[in-house]
Amino acid sequence: MSKYLVMIFGNQADYDAMNGKASEGRPAWSQQDLQTMFKYMESINNDLAESGEFVDGQGLAEPSRSVVVTAGPNGAPVVSDGPYGETREVLAGYWVLDCASVERVTEIAKRVHECPLPAGTAPSDVVVRPIDEAPAVA
Repeated sequence: MSKYLVMIFGNQADYDAMNGKASEGRPAWSQQDLQTMFKYMESINNDLAESGEFVDGQGLAEPSRSVVVTAGPNGAPVVSDGPYGETREVLAGYWVLDCASVERVTEIAKRVHECPLPAGTAPSDVVVRPIDEAPAVA
């Protein structure tokens, strides 16, 4: 078994659409749309818990509620709100999974990608990255 990080991406406009505010290419979601998505994701989580592959998973708050720490002109940390960019993608949610193979985790990622969405909504990318295990300390 190997551990994998399965990530789904979005941006502020995606969160706005889920909160009922449409924008170009992102129709507003209804309460039914949200419930359908939540139910679908819950079924994935339940199946992964049942199979023993689920380690952790969370949906993340919208980017407008983020805090960013960057280096200021003198290298000291500077704290700001953001990110704000409408096109800037951010991590929207993740799963840490313990799967037998990359083929298995890819099958799960495809299932995540097939989440029901309102008509006209493009699915978010789903990225799978192996988690490196720290070598044993001698």
